[in-house]
Amino acid sequence: MRLSRSFAHQLNKGFTLIETIVGIVVLALSFSILTTLIYPLSEQSADQLHQIKAAELAQSVLNEIQHKAFDENSDMAGGLVRCGETGADDCSDVMGKETGETRATFDDVDDYNSLPAGEIEDSQGDVLTLYTGYAMSISVCNDANYDGSCTGNTSTAKLIIVTITTPTGFVLNFSTYRANF
Repeated sequence: MRLSRSFAHQLNKGFTLIETIVGIVVLALSFSILTTLIYPLSEQSADQLHQIKAAELAQSVLNEIQHKAFDENSDMAGGLVRCGETGADDCSDVMGKETGETRATFDDVDDYNSLPAGEIEDSQGDVLTLYTGYAMSISVCNDANYDGSCTGNTSTAKLIIVTITTPTGFVLNFSTYRANF
């Protein structure tokens, strides 16, 4: 069986140079569009990971602070008399650590106020390399009204605010109250 010349020519026909170039251009455009769609998603994924790590860090620090005494003048042995009550010392109005205290020896909530910035450390002062690139600040203030205004009676409640900044610059605030009981 003999094939016609035009049919044989069609069987041997390949892609022309122009068709190949057009195909490469279309493929390149497709990849660039896919890349621009996927890249922001990977950044968002990293942001979520940083936010989770920041929440874990803040929760850990808040737990540490909550387990300290309400005030320097509180009965550290868990006595029945609280500072500011009749027959007890007044609550301290000094916010911040006492002379000579380090984080390992902090004994009351307001010692954490304005904790020096720097590398993230645990309660014993050991650097936590897991949080390299993160920043943390702590603010403690009296808030008798529970309205976040940081004013009022020194013997009712203290507002604790932990601010964590992720390596990507995202700032997260976590807060809780420590009541005098």
